[in-house]
Amino acid sequence: MTHTDDPTAARAARQLRRMRNFYAAGVALWTASSAWTTWDSPGSRPMWTSLLLLAVFTALLAMAWRWLRNLEPTGPARPTHRFASSGRPGRHALSKP
Repeated sequence: MTHTDDPTAARAARQLRRMRNFYAAGVALWTASSAWTTWDSPGSRPMWTSLLLLAVFTALLAMAWRWLRNLEPTGPARPTHRFASSGRPGRHALSKP
């Protein structure tokens, strides 16, 4: 069963995609803030706060990405060729044994 078959999984996947975009924006914002604060006043409390929030948003982004990967189907639901699942060459309909 894929996430498109289950409405709850499809809803979760849509929400995770939105959150992934939000976390990516947070990572970009806190990267810029950390760089600016490190340049302006290295070793200060605001610098460490920016770095902490950058680490938090990076971890949230990684978790959302991983959960979204787990929700996606691993492959096609059925083989595209009738002999694709067996892994060995099949017998043709016109060939004689």
